[in-house]
Amino acid sequence: MSKVAVVGAGTMGNGIAHVFAQHGWDVTLVDVELEALERGLKTISTNIERLVKKGAGSREQGAATLARIATSTKLDSANDVDLVVEAAIENPKIKFEIFAALCRLLPPQTILASNTSSISITELARHTDNPARVIGMHFMNPVPLMPLVEVVRGRLTNDETVRRVVEVVEELKKTPVIVNDSPGFVSNRVLMPMINEAILCVQEGIATAEAVDQVMTLGMKHPLGPLALADLIGLDVCLAILEVMVEGFGDPKYRPARLLKEMVASGRLGRKSGVGFYVYRD
Repeated sequence: MSKVAVVGAGTMGNGIAHVFAQHGWDVTLVDVELEALERGLKTISTNIERLVKKGAGSREQGAATLARIATSTKLDSANDVDLVVEAAIENPKIKFEIFAALCRLLPPQTILASNTSSISITELARHTDNPARVIGMHFMNPVPLMPLVEVVRGRLTNDETVRRVVEVVEELKKTPVIVNDSPGFVSNRVLMPMINEAILCVQEGIATAEAVDQVMTLGMKHPLGPLALADLIGLDVCLAILEVMVEGFGDPKYRPARLLKEMVASGRLGRKSGVGFYVYRD
């Protein structure tokens, strides 16, 4: 396999496109908004420049990476690829529509993968005509730096699809970890309740955001505190994941904190908006 389409040019999508292009794949980055594509390419270019300055590649290699990325606002531009990685907004309805459209456009051997953080791969597969080729490829943020890819097997995903995706992840110099489909998979089933409890500590006046994060970084050896991490992920994304888990499990222990809902409603989304639990100027 050598051609991939990445659907969605946001934080995760442009990072996924960057990593594939960096490892020699021809990439088509697709988004309905031209401005999102322009921002995505600018982010990739900035990240390449940072890597060059750190000595993690040459300017020639960076230019070659960028040259492998084409952009389009049309989903049908992805009709000749070996693999599609959907990285659209964490909204089930939008993802279902994308998968239904992709299965009409693509030949039956093309693998349809989703970078969803929590939405059921089995449910996504129901909106296609070939659920055996549907799988989760859950990259971690920031994609160029984080080594893990959670490979999520839906109930009808076949062994060949899993094998091929594991090979792709290894080709990208990342570590594939295979898990079965379940709300939040493993990563967010463990992470999101911790983030939610950290938010509750602030909501209930037990400690400031800074104090909560210091307890976890200095006392538990976490490289980043849960609230700083929530800002990095995006508070809107955290809220969406928790809501999927509440619905999926029917368990109130996953119910999102009131403070989280209020912050998202007010536009305080974390790094992407410039303010969350912390203020960001860059």
